[in-house]
Amino acid sequence: MSNRGVAYIEPGKVEIQNMADPVLALGDRKCEHGVILKIVATNICGSDQHMVRGRTTAPQGLILGHEITGEVVECGSDVEFVSNGDICSVPFNIACGRCRNCKEGKTGICLNVNAGRAGAAYGYVDMGGWIGGQAEYVMVPYADFNLLKFPDAAQAMSKIKDLTLLSDIFPTGFHGAVTAGTGPGSTVYIAGAGPVGLASAASAQLLGAACVIVGDMIPERLEQARSFGCETIDLRQDGSIGDKIADIVGVPEVDCGVDCVGFEARGHGSDAGTEHPATVLNTMMEVTRAGGAVGIPGLYVTGDPGAATEEAKIGQLGIRIGLGWAKSHTLTTGQCPVMKYNYNLMQAILYDKIKIAEAVNVQVISLDAAPKGYADFDGGQSVKYVIDPHSMIA
Repeated sequence: MSNRGVAYIEPGKVEIQNMADPVLALGDRKCEHGVILKIVATNICGSDQHMVRGRTTAPQGLILGHEITGEVVECGSDVEFVSNGDICSVPFNIACGRCRNCKEGKTGICLNVNAGRAGAAYGYVDMGGWIGGQAEYVMVPYADFNLLKFPDAAQAMSKIKDLTLLSDIFPTGFHGAVTAGTGPGSTVYIAGAGPVGLASAASAQLLGAACVIVGDMIPERLEQARSFGCETIDLRQDGSIGDKIADIVGVPEVDCGVDCVGFEARGHGSDAGTEHPATVLNTMMEVTRAGGAVGIPGLYVTGDPGAATEEAKIGQLGIRIGLGWAKSHTLTTGQCPVMKYNYNLMQAILYDKIKIAEAVNVQVISLDAAPKGYADFDGGQSVKYVIDPHSMIA
Protein backbone atom coordinates (compact mmCIF):
# COMPACT_ATOMS: atom_id res chain seq x y z
CA MET A 1 0.00 0.00 0.00
CA SER A 2 1.21 3.50 -0.82
CA ASN A 3 -0.65 6.64 0.11
CA ARG A 4 -0.83 10.21 -1.16
CA GLY A 5 -3.08 13.05 -0.07
CA VAL A 6 -4.02 16.69 -0.58
CA ALA A 7 -2.14 18.86 1.92
CA TYR A 8 -2.84 22.47 2.88
CA ILE A 9 0.45 24.38 2.52
CA GLU A 10 -0.40 28.08 2.89
CA PRO A 11 -3.23 30.43 1.92
CA GLY A 12 -4.11 29.73 -1.69
CA LYS A 13 -1.93 26.64 -2.00
CA VAL A 14 -2.49 22.90 -1.70
CA GLU A 15 -0.29 20.14 -3.06
CA ILE A 16 -0.25 16.37 -3.38
CA GLN A 17 2.11 14.81 -0.84
CA ASN A 18 3.25 11.32 0.02
CA MET A 19 1.90 10.35 3.42
CA ALA A 20 2.02 7.44 5.80
CA ASP A 21 -0.21 4.45 5.20
CA PRO A 22 -3.17 4.44 7.59
CA VAL A 23 -3.01 1.99 10.48
CA LEU A 24 -5.60 0.71 12.91
CA ALA A 25 -4.35 2.79 15.81
CA LEU A 26 -5.34 5.80 17.88
CA GLY A 27 -2.07 7.25 19.07
CA ASP A 28 -0.18 4.45 20.76
CA ARG A 29 -3.10 2.06 21.18
CA LYS A 30 -4.67 -0.39 18.76
CA CYS A 31 -7.97 0.68 17.17
CA GLU A 32 -9.79 -2.62 16.85
CA HIS A 33 -13.12 -0.87 16.19
CA GLY A 34 -11.73 0.80 13.04
CA VAL A 35 -11.32 -0.05 9.38
CA ILE A 36 -8.99 0.98 6.56
CA LEU A 37 -10.76 2.26 3.45
CA LYS A 38 -9.49 2.39 -0.11
CA ILE A 39 -10.96 5.70 -1.25
CA VAL A 40 -13.49 5.36 -4.07
CA ALA A 41 -14.54 9.01 -4.11
CA THR A 42 -13.62 12.03 -1.98
CA ASN A 43 -14.98 15.49 -2.62
CA ILE A 44 -13.80 19.08 -2.42
CA CYS A 45 -16.09 21.02 -0.07
CA GLY A 46 -16.70 24.71 0.36
CA SER A 47 -15.65 24.26 3.98
CA ASP A 48 -12.25 23.11 2.74
CA GLN A 49 -12.00 26.34 0.77
CA HIS A 50 -12.33 28.42 3.94
CA MET A 51 -9.15 26.78 5.19
CA VAL A 52 -7.33 27.04 1.88
CA ARG A 53 -8.15 30.75 1.66
CA GLY A 54 -6.43 31.23 5.01
CA ARG A 55 -9.65 32.09 6.80
CA THR A 56 -9.10 29.61 9.63
CA THR A 57 -6.23 28.61 11.89
CA ALA A 58 -5.55 25.42 9.91
CA PRO A 59 -1.93 24.25 10.32
CA GLN A 60 0.46 23.79 7.43
CA GLY A 61 0.56 20.20 6.21
CA LEU A 62 -2.99 19.31 7.23
CA ILE A 63 -4.30 16.51 4.98
CA LEU A 64 -7.68 17.75 3.83
CA GLY A 65 -10.91 15.96 3.09
CA HIS A 66 -14.03 15.08 5.08
CA GLU A 67 -16.31 13.83 2.28
CA ILE A 68 -15.33 10.19 1.93
CA THR A 69 -16.72 7.08 0.23
CA GLY A 70 -14.57 3.96 0.25
CA GLU A 71 -14.11 0.22 -0.03
CA VAL A 72 -13.21 -1.63 3.16
CA VAL A 73 -9.81 -3.32 2.81
CA GLU A 74 -8.94 -4.06 6.47
CA CYS A 75 -11.05 -4.48 9.60
CA GLY A 76 -10.14 -4.39 13.28
CA SER A 77 -11.01 -7.43 15.36
CA ASP A 78 -13.95 -5.67 17.05
CA VAL A 79 -15.69 -4.81 13.75
CA GLU A 80 -18.73 -7.05 13.30
CA PHE A 81 -21.07 -5.60 10.71
CA VAL A 82 -18.90 -4.46 7.80
CA SER A 83 -16.44 -6.62 5.89
CA ASN A 84 -13.65 -6.36 3.36
CA GLY A 85 -15.08 -5.46 -0.02
CA ASP A 86 -18.05 -3.47 1.32
CA ILE A 87 -18.47 -0.01 -0.20
CA CYS A 88 -19.49 2.51 2.41
CA SER A 89 -20.29 6.17 2.88
CA VAL A 90 -18.44 7.88 5.73
CA PRO A 91 -20.34 10.64 7.57
CA PHE A 92 -18.03 13.63 7.89
CA ASN A 93 -18.92 13.75 11.60
CA ILE A 94 -16.72 11.35 13.56
CA ALA A 95 -18.81 9.88 16.36
CA CYS A 96 -18.19 7.28 19.05
CA GLY A 97 -21.78 6.03 19.30
CA ARG A 98 -21.39 5.73 23.07
CA CYS A 99 -21.60 9.22 24.59
CA ARG A 100 -24.74 11.04 25.68
CA ASN A 101 -24.92 13.14 22.52
CA CYS A 102 -24.43 10.20 20.16
CA LYS A 103 -27.14 8.25 21.97
CA GLU A 104 -29.45 11.23 21.42
CA GLY A 105 -28.63 11.26 17.69
CA LYS A 106 -26.47 14.39 17.95
CA THR A 107 -23.51 12.83 16.15
CA GLY A 108 -22.18 16.21 15.00
CA ILE A 109 -21.25 17.01 18.60
CA CYS A 110 -19.86 13.72 19.90
CA LEU A 111 -18.18 14.21 23.26
CA ASN A 112 -15.39 11.64 22.92
CA VAL A 113 -13.59 12.23 19.61
CA ASN A 114 -12.12 15.71 20.03
CA ALA A 115 -10.24 16.87 23.11
CA GLY A 116 -10.79 20.54 22.27
CA ARG A 117 -14.56 20.74 21.86
CA ALA A 118 -17.62 18.67 21.06
CA GLY A 119 -17.63 17.30 17.53
CA ALA A 120 -14.96 16.08 15.13
CA ALA A 121 -14.36 15.69 11.40
CA TYR A 122 -11.70 14.29 9.11
CA GLY A 123 -9.07 16.70 7.84
CA TYR A 124 -10.51 19.84 9.40
CA VAL A 125 -9.12 22.56 11.62
CA ASP A 126 -9.94 22.32 15.34
CA MET A 127 -11.91 19.12 14.76
CA GLY A 128 -9.77 16.63 16.62
CA GLY A 129 -6.67 16.29 14.46
CA TRP A 130 -8.07 13.42 12.39
CA ILE A 131 -6.31 12.70 9.09
CA GLY A 132 -8.37 13.71 6.07
CA GLY A 133 -9.67 11.57 3.27
CA GLN A 134 -8.60 13.47 0.14
CA ALA A 135 -6.13 10.65 -0.21
CA GLU A 136 -5.81 7.09 -1.45
CA TYR A 137 -6.49 5.37 1.89
CA VAL A 138 -7.86 6.47 5.25
CA MET A 139 -8.66 5.01 8.67
CA VAL A 140 -12.22 5.26 10.01
CA PRO A 141 -12.81 4.61 13.75
CA TYR A 142 -15.95 3.20 15.38
CA ALA A 143 -16.70 1.66 12.00
CA ASP A 144 -19.83 -0.30 12.89
CA PHE A 145 -21.44 2.90 14.11
CA ASN A 146 -20.10 5.38 11.58
CA LEU A 147 -20.20 3.61 8.23
CA LEU A 148 -23.24 3.45 5.97
CA LYS A 149 -22.82 0.24 3.95
CA PHE A 150 -24.36 0.26 0.50
CA PRO A 151 -26.53 -2.83 -0.02
CA ASP A 152 -25.00 -3.84 -3.37
CA ALA A 153 -21.50 -2.87 -4.47
CA ALA A 154 -22.19 -3.00 -8.22
CA GLN A 155 -25.34 -0.90 -7.84
CA ALA A 156 -23.42 1.55 -5.66
CA MET A 157 -20.72 2.01 -8.28
CA SER A 158 -23.35 2.65 -10.94
CA LYS A 159 -24.69 5.55 -8.83
CA ILE A 160 -21.47 6.58 -7.12
CA LYS A 161 -21.58 10.20 -8.34
CA ASP A 162 -24.81 10.59 -6.37
CA LEU A 163 -23.93 8.37 -3.42
CA THR A 164 -20.62 10.13 -2.75
CA LEU A 165 -22.65 13.20 -1.79
CA LEU A 166 -24.11 11.34 1.22
CA SER A 167 -20.96 11.99 3.25
CA ASP A 168 -21.80 15.68 3.65
CA ILE A 169 -23.46 18.05 1.24
CA PHE A 170 -26.68 16.15 0.51
CA PRO A 171 -27.51 15.52 4.19
CA THR A 172 -26.25 19.00 5.08
CA GLY A 173 -28.44 20.68 2.47
CA PHE A 174 -31.35 18.48 3.49
CA HIS A 175 -30.77 19.33 7.17
CA GLY A 176 -30.89 23.03 6.29
CA ALA A 177 -34.22 22.58 4.53
CA VAL A 178 -35.68 20.37 7.27
CA THR A 179 -34.67 22.67 10.12
CA ALA A 180 -36.14 25.61 8.20
CA GLY A 181 -39.47 23.79 8.33
CA THR A 182 -39.74 22.93 4.65
CA GLY A 183 -42.71 20.75 3.77
CA PRO A 184 -45.42 20.31 1.12
CA GLY A 185 -46.45 23.68 -0.27
CA SER A 186 -43.70 25.70 1.42
CA THR A 187 -42.00 28.71 -0.08
CA VAL A 188 -38.26 28.61 0.58
CA TYR A 189 -35.44 31.13 0.14
CA ILE A 190 -31.94 29.66 0.00
CA ALA A 191 -28.97 31.99 0.21
CA GLY A 192 -26.02 30.63 -1.77
CA ALA A 193 -25.91 28.51 -4.92
CA GLY A 194 -22.71 26.66 -4.17
CA PRO A 195 -22.92 22.87 -3.84
CA VAL A 196 -24.58 22.92 -0.40
CA GLY A 197 -27.09 25.56 -1.51
CA LEU A 198 -27.94 23.58 -4.62
CA ALA A 199 -28.23 20.41 -2.55
CA SER A 200 -30.53 22.25 -0.16
CA ALA A 201 -32.66 23.48 -3.06
CA ALA A 202 -32.99 19.95 -4.46
CA SER A 203 -33.78 18.73 -0.93
CA ALA A 204 -36.51 21.35 -0.54
CA GLN A 205 -38.08 20.04 -3.74
CA LEU A 206 -37.83 16.47 -2.42
CA LEU A 207 -39.63 17.66 0.74
CA GLY A 208 -42.48 19.05 -1.35
CA ALA A 209 -41.78 22.79 -1.45
CA ALA A 210 -44.05 24.72 -3.80
CA CYS A 211 -41.44 27.33 -4.72
CA VAL A 212 -37.69 27.29 -4.10
CA ILE A 213 -35.82 30.58 -4.59
CA VAL A 214 -32.02 30.65 -4.67
CA GLY A 215 -29.93 33.82 -4.33
CA ASP A 216 -26.31 34.18 -5.46
CA MET A 217 -23.91 36.56 -7.22
CA ILE A 218 -22.44 34.14 -9.76
CA PRO A 219 -24.50 33.80 -12.97
CA GLU A 220 -23.34 30.24 -13.69
CA ARG A 221 -24.48 29.07 -10.27
CA LEU A 222 -27.86 30.74 -10.71
CA GLU A 223 -28.21 29.04 -14.08
CA GLN A 224 -27.44 25.71 -12.42
CA ALA A 225 -30.23 26.35 -9.89
CA ARG A 226 -32.66 27.15 -12.70
CA SER A 227 -31.69 23.93 -14.50
CA PHE A 228 -33.74 21.88 -12.03
CA GLY A 229 -36.65 24.25 -11.53
CA CYS A 230 -35.60 26.85 -8.97
CA GLU A 231 -36.41 30.54 -9.13
CA THR A 232 -33.37 32.76 -8.71
CA ILE A 233 -32.32 36.18 -7.43
CA ASP A 234 -29.14 37.85 -8.72
CA LEU A 235 -27.68 39.45 -5.60
CA ARG A 236 -25.43 41.73 -7.64
CA GLN A 237 -28.50 43.82 -8.44
CA ASP A 238 -29.61 46.66 -6.19
CA GLY A 239 -32.93 46.54 -4.39
CA SER A 240 -34.59 44.81 -1.48
CA ILE A 241 -34.45 41.02 -1.42
CA GLY A 242 -37.95 41.09 0.03
CA ASP A 243 -39.16 43.00 -3.03
CA LYS A 244 -37.44 40.49 -5.31
CA ILE A 245 -39.13 37.65 -3.45
CA ALA A 246 -42.47 39.47 -3.82
CA ASP A 247 -41.93 39.57 -7.58
CA ILE A 248 -41.86 35.76 -7.50
CA VAL A 249 -44.39 34.70 -4.85
CA GLY A 250 -46.52 37.84 -4.45
CA VAL A 251 -45.45 38.76 -0.92
CA PRO A 252 -42.05 39.91 0.41
CA GLU A 253 -41.51 36.88 2.60
CA VAL A 254 -41.11 33.12 2.56
CA ASP A 255 -42.09 30.34 4.93
CA CYS A 256 -38.55 28.99 5.29
CA GLY A 257 -35.04 30.45 5.05
CA VAL A 258 -31.77 28.53 4.59
CA ASP A 259 -28.33 30.14 4.98
CA CYS A 260 -25.88 28.16 2.83
CA VAL A 261 -23.25 30.92 2.74
CA GLY A 262 -21.74 31.34 6.20
CA PHE A 263 -19.17 33.73 7.56
CA GLU A 264 -17.56 34.86 4.29
CA ALA A 265 -20.83 36.51 3.19
CA ARG A 266 -20.69 39.68 1.13
CA GLY A 267 -23.07 42.59 0.73
CA HIS A 268 -25.69 42.79 -1.99
CA GLY A 269 -26.11 45.12 -4.95
CA SER A 270 -23.63 47.98 -5.09
CA ASP A 271 -22.09 46.66 -1.86
CA ALA A 272 -21.43 43.20 -3.34
CA GLY A 273 -17.65 43.50 -3.14
CA THR A 274 -17.55 44.13 0.61
CA GLU A 275 -17.56 41.40 3.21
CA HIS A 276 -20.40 41.53 5.74
CA PRO A 277 -20.38 38.27 7.72
CA ALA A 278 -23.82 38.80 9.29
CA THR A 279 -25.65 39.97 6.19
CA VAL A 280 -27.20 36.62 5.26
CA LEU A 281 -28.41 35.93 8.79
CA ASN A 282 -29.99 39.38 8.98
CA THR A 283 -31.56 39.01 5.55
CA MET A 284 -33.05 35.68 6.57
CA MET A 285 -34.72 37.25 9.57
CA GLU A 286 -36.09 40.03 7.34
CA VAL A 287 -37.62 37.75 4.69
CA THR A 288 -38.75 34.75 6.76
CA ARG A 289 -42.34 35.04 7.93
CA ALA A 290 -43.23 35.53 11.58
CA GLY A 291 -43.28 32.15 13.25
CA GLY A 292 -41.05 30.67 10.57
CA ALA A 293 -37.65 29.04 10.86
CA VAL A 294 -34.14 29.55 9.52
CA GLY A 295 -31.79 26.64 8.90
CA ILE A 296 -28.12 27.60 9.06
CA PRO A 297 -25.90 24.91 7.51
CA GLY A 298 -23.51 27.65 6.32
CA LEU A 299 -20.28 27.59 8.32
CA TYR A 300 -19.53 30.10 11.09
CA VAL A 301 -16.23 29.88 12.97
CA THR A 302 -14.74 30.98 16.27
CA GLY A 303 -11.37 31.84 14.74
CA ASP A 304 -11.08 33.83 11.49
CA PRO A 305 -7.66 35.49 11.10
CA GLY A 306 -8.71 37.07 7.80
CA ALA A 307 -11.77 38.87 9.16
CA ALA A 308 -12.12 42.63 8.68
CA THR A 309 -12.84 43.41 12.35
CA GLU A 310 -11.51 42.21 15.69
CA GLU A 311 -15.01 41.07 16.65
CA ALA A 312 -15.44 39.00 13.51
CA LYS A 313 -12.06 37.34 14.10
CA ILE A 314 -13.63 35.53 17.05
CA GLY A 315 -17.01 34.96 15.40
CA GLN A 316 -18.75 37.92 17.09
CA LEU A 317 -21.06 39.27 14.39
CA GLY A 318 -23.58 42.11 14.14
CA ILE A 319 -26.69 39.93 14.12
CA ARG A 320 -30.05 41.68 14.47
CA ILE A 321 -31.33 39.17 17.00
CA GLY A 322 -34.08 41.54 18.15
CA LEU A 323 -35.81 41.14 14.80
CA GLY A 324 -35.62 37.36 14.98
CA TRP A 325 -36.95 37.46 18.53
CA ALA A 326 -39.81 39.78 17.60
CA LYS A 327 -40.82 37.44 14.75
CA SER A 328 -40.57 34.32 16.96
CA HIS A 329 -38.08 32.71 14.61
CA THR A 330 -36.49 29.36 15.23
CA LEU A 331 -32.79 29.32 14.26
CA THR A 332 -30.89 26.03 13.91
CA THR A 333 -27.10 26.11 13.73
CA GLY A 334 -24.25 23.63 13.79
CA GLN A 335 -22.95 20.63 11.92
CA CYS A 336 -25.49 18.40 10.24
CA PRO A 337 -25.85 15.08 12.12
CA VAL A 338 -25.33 13.12 8.91
CA MET A 339 -26.48 9.77 10.29
CA LYS A 340 -29.90 11.22 11.00
CA TYR A 341 -30.55 11.41 7.26
CA ASN A 342 -28.06 9.40 5.20
CA TYR A 343 -29.86 6.04 5.09
CA ASN A 344 -33.13 7.54 3.85
CA LEU A 345 -31.33 9.80 1.38
CA MET A 346 -29.44 6.75 0.10
CA GLN A 347 -32.79 5.09 -0.54
CA ALA A 348 -34.03 8.17 -2.39
CA ILE A 349 -30.98 7.93 -4.66
CA LEU A 350 -31.20 4.16 -5.21
CA TYR A 351 -34.91 4.38 -6.06
CA ASP A 352 -34.38 7.35 -8.42
CA LYS A 353 -36.37 9.86 -6.39
CA ILE A 354 -33.66 12.49 -6.80
CA LYS A 355 -30.72 13.14 -9.12
CA ILE A 356 -28.53 15.02 -6.69
CA ALA A 357 -25.32 14.73 -8.76
CA GLU A 358 -27.03 16.52 -11.64
CA ALA A 359 -28.37 19.22 -9.31
CA VAL A 360 -24.91 20.10 -7.97
CA ASN A 361 -23.10 19.42 -11.28
CA VAL A 362 -20.66 16.71 -10.18
CA GLN A 363 -17.40 16.51 -12.14
CA VAL A 364 -14.93 13.72 -11.49
CA ILE A 365 -11.21 14.54 -11.39
CA SER A 366 -8.02 12.67 -10.52
CA LEU A 367 -6.14 13.10 -7.26
CA ASP A 368 -3.35 14.88 -9.13
CA ALA A 369 -5.88 17.37 -10.50
CA ALA A 370 -7.08 18.35 -7.01
CA PRO A 371 -4.97 21.55 -6.74
CA LYS A 372 -6.47 22.84 -9.99
CA GLY A 373 -9.91 21.79 -8.77
CA TYR A 374 -9.42 23.89 -5.65
CA ALA A 375 -8.38 26.90 -7.73
CA ASP A 376 -11.28 26.57 -10.17
CA PHE A 377 -13.82 26.08 -7.40
CA ASP A 378 -12.48 29.12 -5.57
CA GLY A 379 -12.95 31.09 -8.79
CA GLY A 380 -16.69 30.46 -8.61
CA GLN A 381 -17.21 27.54 -10.98
CA SER A 382 -20.62 25.93 -10.60
CA VAL A 383 -19.16 22.47 -10.07
CA LYS A 384 -18.92 19.88 -7.33
CA TYR A 385 -15.49 18.30 -7.72
CA VAL A 386 -15.31 14.59 -6.88
CA ILE A 387 -11.79 13.17 -6.62
CA ASP A 388 -11.29 9.62 -7.92
CA PRO A 389 -7.88 8.56 -6.53
CA HIS A 390 -7.85 5.02 -7.96
CA SER A 391 -9.67 5.62 -11.29
CA MET A 392 -12.58 3.49 -10.10
CA ILE A 393 -15.42 5.72 -11.34
CA ALA A 394 -16.73 5.07 -14.84
